[in-house]
Amino acid sequence: MAYQDTQMTQQQTQAVGTSKVLRNTYGLLAMTLLFSAATAGAAMAMGIERMNIFVFFIGAYGLMFLVHKTANSALGLLSTFAFTGFMGFTLGPILSAYLTLPNGAQLIMTALGMTGLTFVGLSAVALITRKDFSFLANFLMAGAIVLIIAMLAAIFLQIPALSLMVSAGFVLFASAAILYQTSEIVHRSGETNYILATITLYVSIYNLFVSLLSILGIMSQD
Repeated sequence: MAYQDTQMTQQQTQAVGTSKVLRNTYGLLAMTLLFSAATAGAAMAMGIERMNIFVFFIGAYGLMFLVHKTANSALGLLSTFAFTGFMGFTLGPILSAYLTLPNGAQLIMTALGMTGLTFVGLSAVALITRKDFSFLANFLMAGAIVLIIAMLAAIFLQIPALSLMVSAGFVLFASAAILYQTSEIVHRSGETNYILATITLYVSIYNLFVSLLSILGIMSQD
């Protein structure tokens, strides 16, 4: 009887902890997305040109490293907004380029809507079914390596078909990452730090949106 009471108490404590991480994660995610939208709008208003890909990688991965190093300290939130603000700023020139197309605004809104629906749908699957998606960890690790190599090849070779395949791969990768990260929070088997969980979901949403926008752009061209 005492063992059952202890087990029940542990389950209740775990449920409370999971709810807290989820609330903090989605709250911070919403704020970072709004902040990214603001920095993207600022970049568009200032007429910033598209950033060099290598400068982008250095800035993005450098700030992401900083987030991971400070995630358990008071500087974690500041690093998070620095990273997401930078990512939003780099998105501004991309959106400006699409807005020069005849149907650019429609493409952006369509990609935005598809991104939102995909994120909500996948999150609901993980939260409602409470299925453990930890088996996706190996797929994500291997997929990240393959996608980085394919992305570099697409940059240098400038083959539209390869770019389309890379974008489609990033859509699948981002979708799997959303399922995996949400599952990790629910089961508390891997992620209890809401800052790191937020960054993972943010990057997934960013990649999902940019990839869907790229696919729509390629498919809409004559």
